[in-house]
Amino acid sequence: MRWENLGESPSALFGTDVVSRTIDTPEFRGITFHEVRARSIVNRVPGASRMPFEWTVNPYRGCSHACVYCFARKTHSYLDLDTGLGFDSQIVVKVNAPDLLRRELTGRRWRGDHIAMGTNVDCYQRAEGRYRLMPGILAALRDHANPFSILTKGTLILRDLELLRQAATVTDIGISVSVGFLDRELWRTVEPGTPAPDRRLDVVRTLTAHGIPCGVLMAPVIPFLGDSPEQLRATVRAVAEAGAGSVTPLVLHLRPGAREWFMAWLGHHHPRLVRRYEAMYADGAYAPKWYQRRITRQVHELATEYGIGPARPGAARRIPPPPAPAAGRAAETAAEPTQLTLL
Repeated sequence: MRWENLGESPSALFGTDVVSRTIDTPEFRGITFHEVRARSIVNRVPGASRMPFEWTVNPYRGCSHACVYCFARKTHSYLDLDTGLGFDSQIVVKVNAPDLLRRELTGRRWRGDHIAMGTNVDCYQRAEGRYRLMPGILAALRDHANPFSILTKGTLILRDLELLRQAATVTDIGISVSVGFLDRELWRTVEPGTPAPDRRLDVVRTLTAHGIPCGVLMAPVIPFLGDSPEQLRATVRAVAEAGAGSVTPLVLHLRPGAREWFMAWLGHHHPRLVRRYEAMYADGAYAPKWYQRRITRQVHELATEYGIGPARPGAARRIPPPPAPAAGRAAETAAEPTQLTLL
């Protein structure tokens, strides 16, 4: 393993003092943690990104949730780490994240902009149970009344319920839980390291009961495996019963790095679908717009039926909506689906 981005240059991501620990306890068996000291923790999102936010905080790289479709797999290659099993088991931990964030929030140039978390890898993956970075991060955001949002599949977020409640009294926060489907057989193979979908819906139920608004990102909707009308209806109904304030569908997208890993998984578990996927994603990382529109329309109709309605872009994360399109493009833009790149 080579750490290309370690060093003393101003552009280096981390310092040179890296501690690697392979843990043999049952909950972490086979996982290696690389403990690093980050040079910065508040990261600007590239302008070309489709993300509806500008700043992120990511205390981890790599994710033991092991979702085979995770777009962040490619980021492991920047450190010359494997984007397949290595992404699932070689976890980079920015051990100084809470102190570094507190320092950066007091910097002269920081203007208190919204910070999104969980948009690269899950900040409440299993490693958080060991390293407990999020309480310090949330406390820093609370103390500076800095608005933030969290996207997660992890039930560990409930550990920090009181901190979330405190933050909500002084700033604008948004919580989104990712639940793309209910099928337990599909979950066990495509998201093997995550809590079960029904447990994630329990998170929505608990947060809502404590006065913390919570939306659901129905992500990803997986073509031919999780997109039948019956499956969509069952998922939206369960989301509504959990008390979610919104539901936003996101169709599976396959960027380089994730695409190869997902297609290998598909060939092993569902070989009959390989050619259909090759055709559907022949033009790039995203499913055809007609398919995205169909899924978006179906989910929005079901959401209205069950009384929760669709969220406007960014609403689940409390992000201001984008400017209105020019008059000449208004009708065209309104017809486009919301396809973000969060998961």
